[in-house]
Amino acid sequence: MSKSSSHPTDWSTSESNNGMSHYDSSYGEDTPEPPAYLAPDVANREEKAVTRSKFLVSLVLLLAVSGAATATYVLMEEEQSNDFAVVVSCREDYHIRSYIVSNPHIAMLILSIGNSVRSGLDAYSVFISSEVKADANSSWPFVTISHYSKKSEKISELFGFKRPVLGMSPLIRQDQKDNWTSFVLESAPAWYQESLDNEGNKFTVDELMNVTFPFVHQYNFTDNFNPIPSQNSGPLLPYWYKYPLEPSGTGTATTSYDFLAAPSVADLFQVSNLTLRPSLGFNKNLNNSEGAGFQWVVDSQIVQPITENGEIVGILWLRLPWSEFFDNLNVDSLFGMVAVIRSSCEIITGEGIDTAKEISYLIGASGSVYLGQFDAHDIRYNDHLVSRVILDIDLDEDQFPEGYCLHKLTLDLYPTKESEATFRTIKPLAYMGVVVAIFVFTSLVFLLYDFFVGKRQRKFMDRIVKQDQIVSNVFPTAIRDRLYESGRKGSDQDCLLDPLDSGLGSGAAPLADLFPETTILFADIAGFTAWASAREPAQVFILLETIYGGFDKQAYRHSVFKVETVGDCYVAVAGLPEPDKDHALAVCRFARDCIKTMNDTTLKLEVSLGPDTSDLELRVGIHR
Repeated sequence: MSKSSSHPTDWSTSESNNGMSHYDSSYGEDTPEPPAYLAPDVANREEKAVTRSKFLVSLVLLLAVSGAATATYVLMEEEQSNDFAVVVSCREDYHIRSYIVSNPHIAMLILSIGNSVRSGLDAYSVFISSEVKADANSSWPFVTISHYSKKSEKISELFGFKRPVLGMSPLIRQDQKDNWTSFVLESAPAWYQESLDNEGNKFTVDELMNVTFPFVHQYNFTDNFNPIPSQNSGPLLPYWYKYPLEPSGTGTATTSYDFLAAPSVADLFQVSNLTLRPSLGFNKNLNNSEGAGFQWVVDSQIVQPITENGEIVGILWLRLPWSEFFDNLNVDSLFGMVAVIRSSCEIITGEGIDTAKEISYLIGASGSVYLGQFDAHDIRYNDHLVSRVILDIDLDEDQFPEGYCLHKLTLDLYPTKESEATFRTIKPLAYMGVVVAIFVFTSLVFLLYDFFVGKRQRKFMDRIVKQDQIVSNVFPTAIRDRLYESGRKGSDQDCLLDPLDSGLGSGAAPLADLFPETTILFADIAGFTAWASAREPAQVFILLETIYGGFDKQAYRHSVFKVETVGDCYVAVAGLPEPDKDHALAVCRFARDCIKTMNDTTLKLEVSLGPDTSDLELRVGIHR
């Protein structure tokens, strides 16, 4: 079987090198066009498979980068939260300890107030008692203490508060009230002057004496805090010496104010009177701050008894305002925190016992803010708690009178949302960005690699398609497919159809089939040799291309297989490669239409190829 093609070549009108046109030759309006070349399905399937693979890889990369970025962010956030908890705990503990270290005497207050009271106030009370004994002109309750302001200033440095209030009150009987009034008027100016000289106050002695009420008194809360004589029927405890020296919140001097009229101090005095030991209170009082008016101030009050011959003759009264303590606490690097002071007993106010047992402060670098009588910390930071016992007299509860409570103060420190926000950084986002950048870079490299690979594959595929197109024009589809299959089995070459390797001699069986029922047509152009000798090669090409193109269309129309063309000879056969029982009839009809096509074509080309072109005739021979 000769090599041939069941499909004609391109049928479009074109121009030859010399600019002359060749024309399409079709027979009848209903002559079907030969089908255009179609690339092998395998190419389409492979291209779709590659596209799906790219989509899947892109989806996997997208999911991977999303998962990795999310995991990185979550892990870094968790690590930052853990670091925050550790750092806050360590820093709060560090600042409490560093505050103690930088103020060595504060250790006695924060770590054990009982020891500080015994070592500080107890020593001071003994000193005062000894000084009174040594002064022949002094006796209780009418005592004077030289340089009280300077001595109290030194003692106050032990407690770590910027301005603690340290006062001294003698215990007097009811029958000594009148003598006490005379004693105050006589002795107060002298110790006022001593205190003013030491403290450099902006007041004068005369100004202080003008606001001093020498009789033992208390304040009438229902009448604008005006002083009235003390209503106590038993012993009295008038305020005498005070450091620092300044008027009270009511604008009057505190001298001769009866401490026993204040419930908070009265209770502490009862405990100390029974135990002869210091007593501790947790109190809330109204304080008239300059420029701010009356405000509630929470403090701790400590009563230290002054004894003589085993009996109380007076007290030292120490007031520790917690707002000042927190204002002095260096917390610049703690970004602010909530401090909750908890007491084992109810808070005592100026009007009696309150049910609250805790107070809260917001502490920052600029100072502290009183939040109220409740636990104001955010419960989300319960795990960040740093707790310390700060005030504990360490007395046996059995020594307390019935109905009295032993105060024990605990300081709980919590971070705030604002402090955590300032602690947090963009580190999680930065790490997440790095992960995303790595994946993006990897994806870009992949896409760049895929671009070059795809470009190479397209070139290779174009080569394969062109090769397949040539093969399809030479062989019938069935033969082409058998050649490909034979090439796959018998050759490892890149090109399945090696022109130098026919397969013969390599063990491969030749592609040969027997078709007993066929009809062959032989056609040539009568007068072609003489006509072609008088024409240019381009004109000869136009004639043959146009005529054979028309024959190919007719061959397709009648299912006739073109075997070959040799010069002006055209060979075709019917009955192969697909068997046809009407092969002879098909060839006869094909021959008729080819003659008609020949006549029509030469008549059309006569103008461009010469007047004798229409003289050419087609000779046809049929063999069955």
